[in-house]
Amino acid sequence: MTFTPVAAHVPPRPTAPPAPAPPRPGTLRRTLAWTADFALILLFAWLLGGLTLRRVLAHFAEAADVLQSNGWDLLTSPGNALDRTEHLLGTMWHDIAVLVIQALALLVAGTFLYHWVSLALFRRTPGKLLAGLEVVPCTRSAAAVRAAVSTTADVACFALACCLLVFGAFAAAFTVWLLSVIVFWSNVLPALTDSGRSMADRLAGTTVVRRLRP
Repeated sequence: MTFTPVAAHVPPRPTAPPAPAPPRPGTLRRTLAWTADFALILLFAWLLGGLTLRRVLAHFAEAADVLQSNGWDLLTSPGNALDRTEHLLGTMWHDIAVLVIQALALLVAGTFLYHWVSLALFRRTPGKLLAGLEVVPCTRSAAAVRAAVSTTADVACFALACCLLVFGAFAAAFTVWLLSVIVFWSNVLPALTDSGRSMADRLAGTTVVRRLRP
């Protein structure tokens, strides 16, 4: 007769309860965070506008000097003086348009860097810091995707409409402006649902939550 050893019954170790999920922010906090961030972006746009205005005025002054020194030669030289004047004015407008487009491109690039660097390093922008929010999980790639979508919705489409308007493409500019309104609200409205995730969050795989104090 053989005896089979019976293993001693070991009670399962108690497991720690899962950590509570961070609370979702309310609409007021999200609005406060977006308003603060957008105010800083508008401040950057104002600085760029002032710099661009000075560059445009300097260009006008240079063009006026050229006209003053070469105006008589322009009118008395062989050929059509009107065509030469139109060419000179067209060149001047093209140069000014390039200055405006450079400012808009810097605005878009600066807005992207503002969001991406803030999220990649601190998981929150200054506006979210003010509202007590943070973005989770926020890897550098997720921060880049979220920054790209936020930049597109907030300023990039509108900047493209302005570029088209500068070059006289009024119909295209109006179409892109309508598109910018659609993209903006497509990013904002999902954040007002029960999930609290904007289009930028959904594409980046992130969520905005209340920041818990350690």
